[in-house]
Amino acid sequence: MLLKTFESRRSGWELRPAAGWSGLVALMLACTTGCGPADELPEETQELGRKTTQQVVVGNGLSLNGLSLNGLSLNGLSLNGLSLNGLSTSSFDSWFKADPAVRDEVMKYVVACAVPAGQTRTYTNSNTQTTHTWNGSLGLAASWASGAAATTAELQVVSACMAAHANKFGIHVTISLLGLDGAGNTIPSTSQELTTYGLKEACFFGNLFDGSTGVFGSNDGLTLNSNQSSPRVCGISGVPNSSQCVPMVYLGNCSTYCTRDATNTFYTSCTYNGTTYRPITTRMRAEDIYTCGDGVCQATEKCGTGTTPASCAADCGTCS
Repeated sequence: MLLKTFESRRSGWELRPAAGWSGLVALMLACTTGCGPADELPEETQELGRKTTQQVVVGNGLSLNGLSLNGLSLNGLSLNGLSLNGLSTSSFDSWFKADPAVRDEVMKYVVACAVPAGQTRTYTNSNTQTTHTWNGSLGLAASWASGAAATTAELQVVSACMAAHANKFGIHVTISLLGLDGAGNTIPSTSQELTTYGLKEACFFGNLFDGSTGVFGSNDGLTLNSNQSSPRVCGISGVPNSSQCVPMVYLGNCSTYCTRDATNTFYTSCTYNGTTYRPITTRMRAEDIYTCGDGVCQATEKCGTGTTPASCAADCGTCS
């Protein structure tokens, strides 16, 4: 479903060597001499969201089976190769080639979170000569997107954005992202957006790029009944356990760690273990909460003899 309209023009960007660059930020986001208009954005970009001057709503579907938010995936990959300390083009090339499918997905979300709509970042695998193009969407890291070194706030908000996109089931669920970007500007929203996405879901914060912190998810007031479930499990009260959202760490209630803005719409900062982070606040639609007994066997429900998502006879039947 098309939720946003991108700018009609975008610039072509490319990874290439540049003397004196420090880290992936400068490496990834340096514009080539051939920057200029390019083709329309592909259909797959709709899954990552749309940004206008009015609102930001994104469809998340980044599976925790394919991306570990402390790194890349649950098989032990990490973002260490994407840290900002001493990276070069060859380092990024080696990092990417170690697992191209997973790391292509990661870069898709990194660029979508960090770079404005209408811009792209491009990388060519030196082994296969395959070119990967990642589309900007939310523009949360203006310095990064312009080619400068990312600020700490930008690293944090991009990390929070990636955490907000994580989905244990790999299901595309439309959510609303609220908060401040890396420069401290409010992510635009409308009253209609806040009404449509009326359930305050969660807050996410942390840092995926410092090699140690990782990301955290906390609940913003949404609690499920015993017969309810949702594909959005990493910030809903009563749902997370020690294994569901690893490596994301569930911390409980957002209000314990975070400070709301003056309008009480989103969180402006979250502090944990003495460090203050720039968070992302998420909201959901009521229809994305599933109820055992509604006649539809959802991906979060299983067959059985009871009335809970793990044993939902009414929707999924009895197990054979």
